[in-house]
Amino acid sequence: MTSQDRSTPPPQQQYAERSYRSPAALAGGALLLLLGLWLGGDALLRGDAHTRLTALFALLLGVPLVIAFTLRPLVKAGEERLTVRNPFRTITLPWDAVEGLRAGYSTEVVTGGGTYQMWAIPVSLRQRKKAGRQATRGAAPGPRFGPHADAGPAPRAMADQALDELREVKERATRHESTQPPGEPMVRWSYPVLVPIVVGAVGLAVMVAV
Repeated sequence: MTSQDRSTPPPQQQYAERSYRSPAALAGGALLLLLGLWLGGDALLRGDAHTRLTALFALLLGVPLVIAFTLRPLVKAGEERLTVRNPFRTITLPWDAVEGLRAGYSTEVVTGGGTYQMWAIPVSLRQRKKAGRQATRGAAPGPRFGPHADAGPAPRAMADQALDELREVKERATRHESTQPPGEPMVRWSYPVLVPIVVGAVGLAVMVAV
């Protein structure tokens, strides 16, 4: 190895960005959208003027709501920040602003200015109970035989496993950014989702009242 090679610092290691979404929410949202568009499209094509307007406002209200609560939620963890996209707003958090990650009845990220839920990582109590039973069986004393003699580490619920991964990313990012000034959380409302919902709700109320 030459002196030039020894003096060249190694390139900074880059880590792949991680994204988290709820497969059940994605599947349910797609089915609800198909059903709503089928019913609403049929009313728009075959109904009278009042029915068509009612269907139009119902779609303006229902489609963004379904998208907001099923397809939109996303948690994205990069080297510099954690992005939490919830139904009606997006929270961007530099890692040094994140004080903790926890999962009770919902997953939450804790900062100095407040606590934000992470809709994209739902907590399943059923998964937790199942993982707890498997861990208890694995920790039971006595000899183990058969194909499950060495089952490996105890299983974790999906939400708990995701938070463990996020904590690892945070710890890694915090070490790299220890010399930088702390960042500030940024919260942005999703007006492309909110505006159609408001218009649809007002229009549907008027059509029902007429």
